Amino acid sequence: MQKKSPLINPVDLAGLMRQGNIVLIDARTGPDAREKYNTEHLEGAQFVDLETDLAEKSGDPVNGGRHPLPSIKHFSALLGRLGIERSTPVIVYDDKAGANAAARFWWLIKAVGHENIQVLDGGLKNAIEAGVPLTNIIPNIKAQPAYPVDKWILPTVDADKVAKAVKDPGYLVIDVREAYRYRGESEPFDLVAGHIPGAINIPYTGNLDTDGYFLSADKLADIYKEAISNHDPGDVIVHCGSGVTACHTLLAMEQAGLATPNLYVGSWSEWSRNDRPVAVGE
Repeated sequence: MQKKSPLINPVDLAGLMRQGNIVLIDARTGPDAREKYNTEHLEGAQFVDLETDLAEKSGDPVNGGRHPLPSIKHFSALLGRLGIERSTPVIVYDDKAGANAAARFWWLIKAVGHENIQVLDGGLKNAIEAGVPLTNIIPNIKAQPAYPVDKWILPTVDADKVAKAVKDPGYLVIDVREAYRYRGESEPFDLVAGHIPGAINIPYTGNLDTDGYFLSADKLADIYKEAISNHDPGDVIVHCGSGVTACHTLLAMEQAGLATPNLYVGSWSEWSRNDRPVAVGE
């Protein structure tokens, strides 16, 4: 049986919405995200908050970066509140073409073993343009027990592992931030500009076409197979600023048919606050 794509286009989503047998998640971000959701969202969508649902902040990014993973208990309870059981088809979207919290939610739910999950290709903007129905009605969802899981099953690494990896040619560390941030020309979110010495830069924005849709599976495969070369997926580490947009690249790699590499959750926001070496330029 052919493996289901991790992406779904707006037309196919509209068809599934008419059938009614899905859980739809709105994961847009920003200080006014919930207000925007309350004003207008895709019909039937429930809101999740990157800052409180999809991360569990310590108060100090030196420990785990700006968006540490939520506890497994916290996340399994969230899935129950959203009405998600093991067999539930789940679709998630955001307002950043899937590049932000939608990809993070996709990674998290995959990391508890839930396979029936897709990200809306093109995000909210393209869904609206495609005529996917909108509403301001908050859905009344029948909550389920906490999702039955006790550990994350997708691979992650910590800063010490990354420090060893960048000195070992058998490993590959990929920084998916925009090129100007990687080069250290400016840093809009963290305290120090630059990158982890030895990491290569493949900006996540290159996963998308000019309309905000993901490139074809073949084009994504060309990008990442060339970069990964002979490295085993277990020896590839992907990071970004805070462990969120890195998930966009992990999603692109899955769409390309590649195995899931390691996620460095703390990412630059943790690395740059711990007196670790910093490189600038190419």
